[in-house]
Formats: sequence, C-alpha cells, structure tokens
Amino acid sequence: MRQFGRLVTIVVTVLRFGLDEVALSAFRQRWVRALVRIVTIGRKLDAPRGERLRQGLERLGPIFVKFGQVLSTRRDLIPLDVADELARLQDRVPPFPAAASRALVEKAFSRRIEEVFASFEAEPVASASIAQVHFAVLKDGREVAVKVLRPGMLRVIDQDMALLHLLARWVERLSHDARRLKLREVVAEFDGHLHDELDLVREAANASQLRSNMAGLNLVLVPYMVWELCTAGVIVMERMKGVPISQIERLRAAGVDIGKLARDGVTIFFTQVFRDGFFHADMHPGNIQVSLDPQTFGRYIALDFGIVGTLTDTDKEYLAYNFIAFFRRDYKRVAELHIESGWVPAGTRVDALEAAIRTVCEPMFDRPLREISLGQVLLRLFQTSRRFNVEIQPQLVLLQKTLLNIEGLGRDLDPELDLWTTAKPFLERWMNEQVGWRGLLRRFEREAPVYAKLLPQLPRLLHQAASRAAHPSGGATLAALLAEQRRTNRLLQTLLWAGTGFIGGALLALLLTRWQG
Repeated sequence: MRQFGRLVTIVVTVLRFGLDEVALSAFRQRWVRALVRIVTIGRKLDAPRGERLRQGLERLGPIFVKFGQVLSTRRDLIPLDVADELARLQDRVPPFPAAASRALVEKAFSRRIEEVFASFEAEPVASASIAQVHFAVLKDGREVAVKVLRPGMLRVIDQDMALLHLLARWVERLSHDARRLKLREVVAEFDGHLHDELDLVREAANASQLRSNMAGLNLVLVPYMVWELCTAGVIVMERMKGVPISQIERLRAAGVDIGKLARDGVTIFFTQVFRDGFFHADMHPGNIQVSLDPQTFGRYIALDFGIVGTLTDTDKEYLAYNFIAFFRRDYKRVAELHIESGWVPAGTRVDALEAAIRTVCEPMFDRPLREISLGQVLLRLFQTSRRFNVEIQPQLVLLQKTLLNIEGLGRDLDPELDLWTTAKPFLERWMNEQVGWRGLLRRFEREAPVYAKLLPQLPRLLHQAASRAAHPSGGATLAALLAEQRRTNRLLQTLLWAGTGFIGGALLALLLTRWQG
C-alpha cells in the first residue's frame, strides 16, 4: 500500500507540473501533438517547461533529482533551455532549514557547535539532493567544509527503491528485453550505490582512497578528511577553493588553458578506470571545480564522493581490449571479444556482429566531439545488442553513466576535442604495462611470496594429483584405508600394553615368591 501511495504521489506531481507535456513535446508525430493538447486541457501551465521539470523533480525526491543531474550534462540530447534549468539541480536544490542543520551537527558530535568550530556559517554554500554543505573554521584555524545529510532521506529512498524493484519485476515478466538487460540487477546496483551515499563515513573513505590514488598524477586535487569529525550523518573535510568548471568564460579570463583542461579530464577518467579500477562516478559539473591558486593552477578539484565505481581486473582487461580494438577499427576483434566473454550466445556469427558494430562505430572516427554523440552511439549499439541478444553487465552501468558525464563535460569545455585520439595513447601504454614484459615482471613480483611457499610443496602436491588422476575414487579409498590403519594401530597398542602388563605382573609374582622362600 505504501508503494501504491508513492505511485499516486508521482502521478499527481507529474500532472501538477505538466511533466507529461514536457516528455511528449519532444515527439513530432501528429498523434502525439494531439495527445499533448488533450492532456493539457484544463491545466494552467504558465511556467517555462524547464522550470516545471526542475520543480517536479525536486518535489519527487533524490532519485529523480539525480536523474535530472545526468540529463543536465547532455545538452546534445535535450533542449538548451531545459538543460540550463536542470543544471540548477547540481548544487542549488532548495536547502533544509539552518536550525535543522545545526541540530544535526550538534547531535552527531554530542557537543555544541561553538565547542567544535571557531565559526560556522549557518547558510549552506551548496545544497544537493542528499546533503548540503556549510563552511566553517576549526579551533586550530583550519578552514573546512561541513557536509550534513538531509533528514529523512532513508525513508524516502527506501520507498522509491521499493517501487522501482517492484516495477522491474513486473517489466521483466512481461519483456524479454528487460530480462536480457538484467533490469532487476541494474536496479539493485543503483539501490546499493544510493544507500552507500547515505553513509557519509563511506564517502569520506572513498575520498581518502581517491586522494591516495591521484597523489602522483598532479592533475586533480581531493580534499583531506578530518577523521575525528566524521560520522555517518556529518563529515568535515578540507575546504577547497576553486571556480566551478561550468564557468568557462571566467576560467578563460583567468588564463586557464581550456583545451588542456578537457584533455586532462579524459586522462583522469581513464587513469581511474584502467589503472586503479576505482573511479569517481558522479562527475557532473556541480562536483568539479578548477583551482586558480598559483601552486596548483589549472588542476581539477573533485568534490562529492558518495558514488564511486569499482572494476575487477577481469573487467578492466576486457574493457581495455575492447577499447584498443575499437580505436584500431578492428571490429572483428570487438565481435570476438563479445563472444569470448559470454556477452552474446556462443553460436553468434562473428562476421554478422562485426558488420553491425562497424555500421554503428565507423562514422564516429576522424570527427571532433561536437559532431558526434556517445549518447546516440550508445542508443544505436543498444538497438544492435537487441538483435544479437547481448547481455548488459550491471557492474558497468556506472561506467557508462560516467562516460556520458565526461563526454558532456568535454563537449562544454572544448567541442573540438578528439576523445579517441586523446584516450588511445593512454590505453595502449596501459596495455603494454599489463600484458608486456613489465606487466609479467610486476605480477611475478606480486605473487613471489605465494610461489616461495608453494614451491617446496610442489613434488608432494603433484604426486597426490597424479594418484587421484590414476584412481578417481582413490581419494575416498585412501581415506578409508588410513582410518582402518588408525584403528588397527590403536588395537595393537592396546594388546601391546596388555601383554606387557601381564608379563610384568608374572615376573613380579615370581620374584616375590622367590624372595619369600
């Protein structure tokens, strides 16, 4: 019943803000336009469509706000007036009252704010769907940012995710495509990441890991955490001073090389994905700034680490092989990799899949980013994947989302950026380090302690393996023989002790008889 009530709330909000009209207005068919006129009868929709969409998403809660944040980065896919309005969702969601924020901070630290901070700004500097941020100064003079979780978030997210899980189950029962796309697993993945965001200590740990990983790259700054002031609902971190990356003209006026900034963003992304397998997965412009400090001029400043993606070594190698084959236009190898990985049925014809991938990807090459759209390419690849029954991997959904964010960011910074030319040398260098001699030596060095332990045991292990191979049931037989041998040994020991006792007793009796005589 709670899910039904939430569904009613969503429908009412959609009708109140005319979100149905906003969605249908993107279609040009006559019957759709007629439907728009019908659904808007009797409703006053005076506000601009972008403003109505933003207000509706804000009213519906954090899950819908995050959807709007992703949309705001795709100016190639949605009208500019809508994108500009949705950009306000990145860090200008209406804040909750300052008194509530103060109460949450004092409850988290079990002390009055004046006992913890020398000063604390009541008005938040940024407010997003999950939390809001206040600037403060510690007693020792350090400038910090205090992030406070919105009250009541767990209940709202649990309601919406329960509804999404229910809808995913229904859709999978009705649609073969939904089963192929593993819709329930995708929703479960999203559910896990959203709940991770509700634990700010986890976010602090993510930031610490990224800071450590990025230390030697000199391209991105990550704030340090004041660990003694980090709790599940409130965390305190270094205050970062930079210019939002969306303020391109201001950055250009300050002397920042915008083209280099775009290329550095690609390098940071691929380094996090392929070198570390641990990447910032919420890279919309509201979470990215640029430093103008002379010592770190032109570097990225990363904020908000509630959502991070992780990849296994297998995922990284598979993706790298695909990217390299893609950059070399070796579509046959891309098709073979899909079959080898089990993403498509084993009986799929390589030449047919190769031709389909070539048709989608070949038009992208030798063109600047302003003339191509990864969103459109992914859509066409999705249509192709349906034909070949490609299974979508839920663990890569965050990576796909982040790649779209990076493309949108790069498009805003430098429309002439050649994403593929920028990424190709990095991936080729990474592949050489992984599968070349250096990679072999590095893996051998990492596994050396294990080899040192196993080598002395190798002859015995080989003998046991050979014995089991020669006698498939030998393992059970051997165990039975050993058990029988242990029982026989115990019996012999008992008889031996009994015999020894009997003989000893007889000798003692004989001696006593002689002594008495």
